[in-house]
Amino acid sequence: MSIIDSHIHFWKYDAVRHSWINDGMAVIRRDFLPEDAKKVFEKSKIDGCVAVQADQSDQETSFLVALAANSAFIKGVVGWVDFTSSDLQEKLQAYSKVPFIKGFREIIQGCPDDQYFTNKKFLEGISLLSSYDYTYDILIHHHQLPSAVRFSGKYPDQDFILDHIAKPDIKSGDWKKWKSDMKELALNPRIYCKLSGMVTEADWQRWNYDQVKPYLEIAAEYFGTGRICFGSDWPVCLLAGKYEEVLSIITEFLSQVSENERKQVLSGNTSTFYKLN
Repeated sequence: MSIIDSHIHFWKYDAVRHSWINDGMAVIRRDFLPEDAKKVFEKSKIDGCVAVQADQSDQETSFLVALAANSAFIKGVVGWVDFTSSDLQEKLQAYSKVPFIKGFREIIQGCPDDQYFTNKKFLEGISLLSSYDYTYDILIHHHQLPSAVRFSGKYPDQDFILDHIAKPDIKSGDWKKWKSDMKELALNPRIYCKLSGMVTEADWQRWNYDQVKPYLEIAAEYFGTGRICFGSDWPVCLLAGKYEEVLSIITEFLSQVSENERKQVLSGNTSTFYKLN
């Protein structure tokens, strides 16, 4: 069965650019490049992936495009662009000639609403995406879900995908507010959800499948198996577990659904959302 990982990162480690990698994250304080991913993917029988920006710069997008051009298993790129820039239209026009670029993302998690969700220039910039058939990845913490609902509702023609199930507090097990907010977000049929980034929101040393399962069930209930996608968040996931352990969470969860639904979640939905070749 084909598997496409909807969410991985690459970087050449730089202490300044990647200052978010603190002392407690030493395991990922190094380069992670396609040759590293290829070994992991071969072991877990992964057929391809979508590379997602980890740095907010034009250079990051160019870096990921160059990697995709030389790595057949990188099926698409979610890059970065300054949505408030005066030359945004020109940049999007130029990017439209680069087939690897499928969409864009900003690191909104933890930022005040006025930086993005209520920033007029940012909102105007997002409004340009649908005309280029670009997707947008929503990266937030769980408490930002109500703002994400209001934000996404402004763009009825835009395709969105929620990264890391909005980073709920899995470690504490406090999921009631997250659950009700996810239900509201999922009412928008243009929004998909990545089943990614969960082990790093749990206790890195003590998480188990039963701790994560309720979050999977809620995401699947509200978005349906037609709008959820497997994503590993490699190499960040290595903080809490090996790649095959992260994948096993999803495959175990999917053992209760039909083969066709498994295919959708493991590859079909990602291919459909990002329009992968």
